[in-house]
Amino acid sequence: MFKETYNVIGVMSGTSLDGIDLAHVHFSILDGKWNFDIYETETVSYDNDWLNKLKTAIDFSEDQLKDLNKDYTVLLANSIKTFIKKHQLQKLDAVCSHGHTILHQPKNGFTLQIGNLPEIANHCNQTVVCDFRVQDVLLGGQGAPLVPIGDRILFSEYDFCLNLGGFSNVSFEQNDTRIAFDISPVNTVLNFYANQLGLDYDDKGQLSASGKLNSDLLNELNALEYYKKPFPKSLGFEFVKTILLPLMEKYNISIEDKMQTFTEHIAIQTSLALPKKKGQELKRTGKAKLLATGGGVYNDFLIERLKFLLPELEIIIPDKKTIEFKEALIFALLGVLKLRNEINVLASVTGAKHDHTSGVVYYSSKKIILS
Repeated sequence: MFKETYNVIGVMSGTSLDGIDLAHVHFSILDGKWNFDIYETETVSYDNDWLNKLKTAIDFSEDQLKDLNKDYTVLLANSIKTFIKKHQLQKLDAVCSHGHTILHQPKNGFTLQIGNLPEIANHCNQTVVCDFRVQDVLLGGQGAPLVPIGDRILFSEYDFCLNLGGFSNVSFEQNDTRIAFDISPVNTVLNFYANQLGLDYDDKGQLSASGKLNSDLLNELNALEYYKKPFPKSLGFEFVKTILLPLMEKYNISIEDKMQTFTEHIAIQTSLALPKKKGQELKRTGKAKLLATGGGVYNDFLIERLKFLLPELEIIIPDKKTIEFKEALIFALLGVLKLRNEINVLASVTGAKHDHTSGVVYYSSKKIILS
């Protein structure tokens, strides 16, 4: 008989390199319906040394990646231990951790998330559920996106769930099937250019708003092959480094102009990615509801452009914890589903051979389990 409540920590590090997100989450299941409460949350920022390592790791040798994996596992475990001690958390069922994506090449049958080594359980003295993507790639899937099952279970009242992070992704129901895919890069690119101006990010999109749209660059961006591909499909930093940035760097225009143009590109690709509701359907149901989360929702200029291009949608921006920690919340859910041996990855969104229960569970040899 499965438990009806779970006390867990969700841990996520995204491609935008904001830091390590930790969320203390309580789940309860009543009559088959899942409910959640997000309690303590924290983002542990990377120092300059770690930022540099994570930005350049795509070019590391195999031995360098092994060392990085070991070091990052210790960093992650120490962050988790500190979080538990700081908030005096007790009787945790598990820590559910995504790790940090360094390489993502599903077409080559390969994906690497560092920080998922078995030693993490002993380092933080907890049961750890992690490494959720590898199995899906081995089953022929993209290994991404993994969040959609959480959208279906926890946020079913919304027609669309849009995440604006390092990359954007969307999920929605279509013919009783969950559809999801990565749309485009977002903060991986905008932060790259903000960094060139000595800033961590584009505060409220003010830099982008101050630039001028370059139509030629916009047309080239929108013509990239990825956007013509059918779903399931996913993006990694390789796309940004080898295709997108070289294209943008061909243009001798100001950084602000590049940022405005790229923001418009994000908005256009998002508008094209969402299926349009028919007129009669809208008359019956009113505006479709889109839940927007991730750091990109703080970019007022981007949200303004999305609202302009998607007038048929009601764009809903939730509370701060849900905005910033939704992915940590959902990886907490994926870990709980793994512990329950229930499906936590949908083949309809990743392209795997079948739905499956993904992830590995590591138990701490130091932890005393009371019966």
